[in-house]
Amino acid sequence: MDYKEALEYINGVSWLGSKPGLERVRELLERLGRPQDGLKFIHIAGTNGKGSCAALLSSVLKCCGYKTGLFTSPYLFRFNERMQINGKQIEDEALADIVSRIKPPAEAMEQHPTEFELMTAAALLWFKEQSCDIAVLETGLGGRLDATNVIDSPEVSVIMNIGLDHTEVLGDTLEKIAAEKAGIIKRGRPCVLYQQQESVMDVIRARCRELDSELTVADFSKIEKEFDSIYGQSFSYKGEHYALPLLGEHQLKNAAVVLEAVEQLRELGWKLEQGEVEHGIYAVSWPGRFEIIHDEPMFVVDGGHNPQCARTVTANLLNYFPETHRVLLVGMLSDKDWAGTMDILNEAAEEFVATTPDSNRALPAEELGKYLEKFGKPVQVCPDIKEAVGAAMDAAGEEGMVCAVGSLYSVGPIRACFDLH
Repeated sequence: MDYKEALEYINGVSWLGSKPGLERVRELLERLGRPQDGLKFIHIAGTNGKGSCAALLSSVLKCCGYKTGLFTSPYLFRFNERMQINGKQIEDEALADIVSRIKPPAEAMEQHPTEFELMTAAALLWFKEQSCDIAVLETGLGGRLDATNVIDSPEVSVIMNIGLDHTEVLGDTLEKIAAEKAGIIKRGRPCVLYQQQESVMDVIRARCRELDSELTVADFSKIEKEFDSIYGQSFSYKGEHYALPLLGEHQLKNAAVVLEAVEQLRELGWKLEQGEVEHGIYAVSWPGRFEIIHDEPMFVVDGGHNPQCARTVTANLLNYFPETHRVLLVGMLSDKDWAGTMDILNEAAEEFVATTPDSNRALPAEELGKYLEKFGKPVQVCPDIKEAVGAAMDAAGEEGMVCAVGSLYSVGPIRACFDLH
């Protein structure tokens, strides 16, 4: 099996969609010799911020000298982005080899694994065979029944900001969703929590008490912002100083959670020198999260795709570009709260360009454009992403700026317009 055939096989089971449950992935891993056994993990769940948290933690661990696996989803440009070791994506040949070995046991199962289950198994097998010291796993959906929750006992569980997303699967209240995310907490293992709504934190606290898990809540009052510009920011947390290339106040909060996880790892005996931790925070790379990819006009791309993300993007736009003509290039998936997201983004928009994300779940640009007309601002409809990028840049002019937002599925194609891969 070559790389193309491997991707065709993976994509060929995408019709199975998301089917919560651990039975299939457990069976597949049993057939593969339980590669998860003997590996060390950090397990991360949450609605928003878990990708940034995973990237920061893997950067810190790498800079501290540990061979660190990273498993995230979705990808922005290439499928291989989902599996990395020390910041390097799995090579085409290695991915093809792993998938070719996973296919026979998967095919022999009475219930075929989903795409995400196949990729979880592939990542765990690769990390084991490459002798990773530790692997950072980001959940795909929820936590309790997510395929990544097949691991037995992570070094630390991390739960990030929780919002209303995937309500048809996880529940229709923040507390119900929190209970699903809390499913990654394991008996006797520490948990670090993003500071948020008390009723949500109460759910996590109760689960930690039940499992005798030490809970640490990041204290955002201990964050002191020192410098903030479109080129990065610096801050202190509990008296230690850090520089962070990721933009936005929310990234300072994400970093605070990471630093609390670092403290828990230190207590477990991991050698994480302060200077190397600082370097790891500074060296992080996480594309597509309020990322500036062009100037004249300034062009920002962000994968935010729900009202919670929209509030963050709006705050960032008003903070970093208060006097600039702001053109929003927007495209969303039809199964997201696209109307609620647009209502919030409108606060920072002076005109819109509507496009169609690269997904079979995409909301048509025409339908989105029609909704945007209610705000009484100029609206252009360009279903083709490349044409939409050009239209948005023309509308901004050299003195204005463009912010592309609404779906991670648009980030890769938009970055490709600027030869960024």
